Amino acid sequence: MPRILWAYHTTPQSTTKETPFSLVYGLNAMIPMEIQESSPQFHNFMIEKSNEGRKVNLYLLDEVREQARVKAEALKRSVELKQKSKLRPRQFQIADLVMRKTHPYQLKNKLSPKWTDPFRVVEVLENGAYRLETLEGGVIPWTCYGTNLKFYFS
Repeated sequence: MPRILWAYHTTPQSTTKETPFSLVYGLNAMIPMEIQESSPQFHNFMIEKSNEGRKVNLYLLDEVREQARVKAEALKRSVELKQKSKLRPRQFQIADLVMRKTHPYQLKNKLSPKWTDPFRVVEVLENGAYRLETLEGGVIPWTCYGTNLKFYFS
């Protein structure tokens, strides 16, 4: 498990293009192979330059974190726009026959029907909500949103 965590913390993430280690500590981590005496990074190490570089990195750390936050937010918004572009809003009129999506607690197993019996639209409310009734005339006391309804064709 520690090796997996080390790999995660030292790999640049796709959203921020930064490693979680660098966002916390302000510098890139050295992998154990780079610590060996034969690596150029080990031979060229100077304490004075390292301390100066660390101070500069810590000074700029807030800016790097802010840039990472902006990148993550931009990615989140682009994914949201992509999802919304695939969404087809449905408009139902009064007296349309519709089927309602089954609630997860009503499903007994994976072969249970995903849509319930047909209903009739009684009232169109704002924000895509609808009031329904059964075909026999029984009123349903709660409202349903158009995303959970689909047309019923008999």
